[in-house]
Amino acid sequence: MRIHLETAAVNLIISAVDKRIYQMVYSPVHLKEIEAITDIQEALELKALLTSKGKQLKVDLDKARNFAEDLVERGYGVADAAHVAFAELSGVDFISVDDKLIKKCLKTDLRIWTGTPISFCEKEDLQ
Repeated sequence: MRIHLETAAVNLIISAVDKRIYQMVYSPVHLKEIEAITDIQEALELKALLTSKGKQLKVDLDKARNFAEDLVERGYGVADAAHVAFAELSGVDFISVDDKLIKKCLKTDLRIWTGTPISFCEKEDLQ
């Protein structure tokens, strides 16, 4: 049931991106993670989604690395820390389906909103 609800929420968000209500952004970390996907079709579809609907974040890479290293010291995984660092330095909402990551974010002194696709839809009253 949760996967169904999260899928519906992601589809609502993508629909709002298509209507230019929101802008989807991605970082170089997303592209690196996509490169690691062994299912070529899935990797191509994800990359096409990001590059056609999204905009790559531009941040100071040294600042991102330093912030990510700080987050790793606080118990974040390397990739999670990089995702959060790029979002924080860009000042964008951070959406994830990873409950443990969201809990860490909420316990960290971040300036950005963090939550699940479902909670984003609730916050923004997307229906």
